[in-house]
Amino acid sequence: MANNIEKNVEKLIEKIINDLGYSLYDVLYVKEGKNYYLRIIIDKPEGISIEDCETVNNGVNDILDTVDYIKDAYFLEVSSPGIERTLRKEKHFLDQIGNEIEVKLYKQINKKKELIGTLDEYNENEITLNVDGEKIKIEHKSIAVAKTIYNW
Repeated sequence: MANNIEKNVEKLIEKIINDLGYSLYDVLYVKEGKNYYLRIIIDKPEGISIEDCETVNNGVNDILDTVDYIKDAYFLEVSSPGIERTLRKEKHFLDQIGNEIEVKLYKQINKKKELIGTLDEYNENEITLNVDGEKIKIEHKSIAVAKTIYNW
């Protein structure tokens, strides 16, 4: 259900967000405890400020209320993807080819549930991660979380 809500909301608001001068990085609809959250993650090359989040919030709030895709009461949050970004979509992975990422797995590969390496390839079924010279193929369904790494 959340996946359909996320897709519908993304289609609904992407043009609005682009017209405001931002790009839509992701949409998440999650339940935490007893509360539901609709998280809209935006980006722009120079980074995101609190004012940017407020602008987007104001820009999408009325249309979300009008269309009413979400029947449950929820909190709307608009934020930046941050420095270390979660990779969920094809575009996210493709943008990171050649960069170092961290992948947490549901079950072990090579006796590890967490791998850090260079993302070499992405296709609809799997990614290829270069970990210390060893190319490891990981099916998407095996990935619990993938994210970029920022070396401080």
